[in-house]
Order: sequence, then C-alpha cells, then structure tokens
Amino acid sequence: MSMVLPASILLVCLIIVPLIAVVVIAFTNWQMGSSRIAFVGLSNFIELLSDRQFQTALFNTLIYVATVAPLTVGIGLAVALLIAGSRIGQNFYRTIYFLPTIATLAAAAVAWQMLLHPTSGLFNQMLRAIDVSGPNWLKDSNWALPTLAMIGVWERIGFNTIFYMAALRDVPQSLMDAAKIDGAGGSWDRFWLVVWPQLGPMTLFLVITAGIHAFQAFETVAILTQGGPQKSTQLLLYTIYQEGFVFFRTSYAATVTVAFLLILLVFSATQFRYVSRRVHYT
Repeated sequence: MSMVLPASILLVCLIIVPLIAVVVIAFTNWQMGSSRIAFVGLSNFIELLSDRQFQTALFNTLIYVATVAPLTVGIGLAVALLIAGSRIGQNFYRTIYFLPTIATLAAAAVAWQMLLHPTSGLFNQMLRAIDVSGPNWLKDSNWALPTLAMIGVWERIGFNTIFYMAALRDVPQSLMDAAKIDGAGGSWDRFWLVVWPQLGPMTLFLVITAGIHAFQAFETVAILTQGGPQKSTQLLLYTIYQEGFVFFRTSYAATVTVAFLLILLVFSATQFRYVSRRVHYT
C-alpha cells in the first residue's frame, strides 16, 4: 500500500482533480480572472453544437488524424523491416530515424518553416530546379493541412520504427523455419503468414497511440499557421488554446475540452475493439 500511495496521490492531484474541475467549469459561465460564477447547465454545449469554428476544427482534426496515424504506423513498419533486414549500420539507422521523436517539436517547426519558405526554402528551390513552381506551403489553404500532416508523419515515424524493431526481435525463429518447411519460401509469404500475425499486439498499441498523438497536434499549428489560412489548419487542441488563453472564454474552452476528451475516448475504444479482433496473441 505504501508503495502505490505516492503514485496514487499524484494521479489524483495531477489528473483526476483537474479533469473534474474542467467538467464542472464546462457547466458554468466562469471566466479566467472573474470572481463570479454561475451554473448555466447545458448552454455551453448547445452553443458548441452550432459553433462553425468547432465544426471546422473537428473536421480538420479528423482529416489530420486519418492521414497521420495510418502513415506513421505503415511507414514505421516498412522502415523497421528494412533496418532489420540490413546487415550493417542498424544502430546508425535506428538513431537517425528516432532523432525527430526526441527533438523539440517547437525547434523543429522553426526549421520546417525555413525549409518550406515560398522563395528561399529548400523544397521550392528543388522544385524550381526541375521547372516546377512550388506552392506557398503554409499560406495556401489547399496545402497547409497536408503540409502539417507531413511534418506530423516525419516526427512520429521513428517512435513506431523502434517499437516495431523490438517486436520483430520477438518473432520466434522456429516459426520462420517451420514456414520454410511448409513451402512459404518467399519473403512476402513469410511476412504475411508468420511475421504479421506476431506483430498484432504491437500494431494494436501503435495504432491507438498514433491516433491519440495525432489528435494532440498543437505545436506545429501554433508556430507555423496559427490555424490559418482561412481556418484550414484549425485543429481542436489549438481551438481550446484560443478559447482559453486568447479570448479568455474559460468555460467555453472547458466545454471544448470535454468534447475533445469524449471524442478521444470514443476513437480509442473503437480502434481497440476493431483492431483487437484481428490481433493474434501467443
């Protein structure tokens, strides 16, 4: 009991109590700095349902998650297979791919801002070298969200790669040998019949965590686009920040936070229920 008491106290103080406070504030009209507070029932949630900015942020967030989460998992698996199949330099490649994960995303966002500059950025200079006119990546409403998604994929691939490489080491060699004896001589046959089922638990973990991480995108939006242009990169977490710390609508920010947590809970439960049915546990 004494060993779990400190962790339990931290859990209550840092997670449960703030969560209860956010839920309570969502049903009031309290504003940051105000001494007056009144219970307003569901009025904040009713306003939320008709808020076009919230609808736009929700749509953009779902598009972002649907792009980033599958790509990071798929590319992470592909990179892990390539590194595991290489005979030399595995430690070097692991380090290179994991660097974006441990780098400060705020600093990396500044570097991406320089790379994506419409005139002096490396990307557009490379395109001009082949007579292609590159877009203004962060100021064009058609390109801004895909560009942020690309940065999100870049930042997350290393994390998934490291976990997949650990899972690949746990694939029993006896199963691979048995597959060869049974006629699965090709690399694809062995991957599909032996390796992929063994990676099921890790894939379930990475799919859920990748989705949650994508929902929490904030730094790149705050630094690179501030939700623009024309709200094309307005994501839910940035909307919460704006409502709470720019417009000082504390109760409404709490309402958006509650909605965000419910969406995240439904997403995670749905992913777990759907993917877990296809997971093979040894």
